[in-house]
Amino acid sequence: DTVLYFEGERGHPFRILRAVKNRFGPADEIGVFEMTGTGLAQVANPSALFLADRGEPAPGSAVFAGIEGTRPVLCEFQALVAPAPHGMPRRSVVGWDQGRLAMVLAVLESRCGIPFAGLDVYLNVAGGLRVSEPAADLAAAAALLSAREDVALPRETVVFGEISLSGAVRAVAQTENRLKEAVKLGFSQAIVPPGCKAPASGEMALLTMSDLAGLVGGVFGAG
Repeated sequence: DTVLYFEGERGHPFRILRAVKNRFGPADEIGVFEMTGTGLAQVANPSALFLADRGEPAPGSAVFAGIEGTRPVLCEFQALVAPAPHGMPRRSVVGWDQGRLAMVLAVLESRCGIPFAGLDVYLNVAGGLRVSEPAADLAAAAALLSAREDVALPRETVVFGEISLSGAVRAVAQTENRLKEAVKLGFSQAIVPPGCKAPASGEMALLTMSDLAGLVGGVFGAG
């Protein structure tokens, strides 16, 4: 007795098989497949796949260290912020929740003094992946700030953390697994909530953020 969703964006060769109900096993597990000329082929390392097309550091990009079921998965959040030509700003998002985008923008405006009025905002999760966990809030905020301030994050940086309505950055689950996956893929710095511990290997430097204002001023020099 199980319910499976077969997900994927049109135009992307990748598909996600997600277990949303499973009477005899864990739910929220995923399998990642690539559509080939001979059928679906399993993807053994989804993180490497979703980050394969990243180029040089560019404004509007932030790598999120997420968890899908019990599996750590890294993916890229991409943002574009541009003047609204007709006075009616657009808010468009693909692969993430529209409501959480609105919340992050509101917190940036009201708690950090970063205005988005009069600006079109576009947010995309690269590769066709759909992200639902609140831990992606900080990565989305980093991508939005990077796009608005025209400042690129270092290529070797990953981001995760939940943002509250007060602007505080809250701890999330499975931080160790997120950081280990990032180290395996060559990342050496992480922007994280308070309380995270760096991997024992010493290959990851942590930049701790207790609130969103720290990201705004400390990383992007805005506000």
